[in-house]
Amino acid sequence: MTYVVTDACIRCKYMDCVEVCPVDCFYEGENMLVINPNECIDCGVCEPECPAEAILPDTENGLEKWLELNSKYSAEWPNITSKGAAPDDAEDHKGEEGKFEKYFSEKPGSGG
Repeated sequence: MTYVVTDACIRCKYMDCVEVCPVDCFYEGENMLVINPNECIDCGVCEPECPAEAILPDTENGLEKWLELNSKYSAEWPNITSKGAAPDDAEDHKGEEGKFEKYFSEKPGSGG
C-alpha cells in the first residue's frame, strides 16, 4: 500500500503534508503535489494534514489513475521537503469538482 495525491490538490497545494512526511516522498508540480509510491512508507501521517482531503490510501477503489499519475510525475518533478505558501486562491478551489480536466499542468514546480 501507498498513499496517493488526487485532483483535490490541484490549485490548492497547501503543502502541510510536506512538513510531516518522514521520508520526503513529495514532489512538486506547477499546481499540485504527488507522492512517489516507491518512497512512501505508508505511515499515513500526511493524510490527516491535508486541508483539501486530497491524500488517500491506494487501497480505496478507483485510485488506479492517481497511483499511475503520482508514479509518473514523481519521477519528473522536483522533490519538495519544506512547506511553501499555498496559492492565493486556494480556498476558492477547495472542493471544486473536475479540477484535473480544467487545470492539471504537467509543468514542474520549483521544489525545495
